Amino acid sequence: MPEPLAPALVSALVSALDQPGLWWLALTIFVAGVVRGFTGFGTALIYLPIAGIFLPPAAAILSLVVLGLGSAIVLIPKAWPQAERGDVAVLTLGAVAAMPLGVALLVLLDDATVRWTIAAVAAVTLALLLSGRRYRGRIGRAGQAAVGAMSGLVGGATGLTGPVTILFYLGSADRRAATVRANTILFLALMDIALIANILLAGLGGAQPIWLGLVLMPAYMCGAQAGQMLFRPGRERVYRAAACAVIALAIATGLPVFD
Repeated sequence: MPEPLAPALVSALVSALDQPGLWWLALTIFVAGVVRGFTGFGTALIYLPIAGIFLPPAAAILSLVVLGLGSAIVLIPKAWPQAERGDVAVLTLGAVAAMPLGVALLVLLDDATVRWTIAAVAAVTLALLLSGRRYRGRIGRAGQAAVGAMSGLVGGATGLTGPVTILFYLGSADRRAATVRANTILFLALMDIALIANILLAGLGGAQPIWLGLVLMPAYMCGAQAGQMLFRPGRERVYRAAACAVIALAIATGLPVFD
């Protein structure tokens, strides 16, 4: 390792360990991991509003996508055989194509605007989840690519790669809960990889949020493992109700007006 790089990495690790609100972030990501484990989604909706209290938006998003690699290790092995991999591939291609535009918006917008946007996207997603209003038709490949593109655009600007696709999948009446969960887990894992690449290419990254994600990863992986053990397809309504309650609390707590 080049000598100038080693002190910088050590300094970034020390900074991550000294991060204000570290224990709150650890608790938040553990709860988010539990929700992700039994529903397949919810991490960003729970973590980002709280992380925005302690971190700039780009740093919060970068730490989140590093954390996503931890959940992938735990969740993908069981989700892989249940997922509709062709559909996920189409969604991913659309998302990857549109994500750089979203990251460009993240660069242009000020921190407060990004935080309010995160809160708004999360609140709209929660409202639609609670309302039960979904698109009930069958979407072809072009439509799936469009859904993926919207996910990439919103995800690049806010870190919320999941809401658009979650609502799309929850509106699919002909899909089993286990299939929806598996598709969502696989898609979000691929989005984590795409988002971290886009953030680093845009020059928004840094060692400190990467270390922070690694420091928080054990709590997230434990939560995801616990949530996966709790998952039972027959209790889908209970899981969604619990997830919605946790998401609502995170949104309310993380509003910039309370800083």
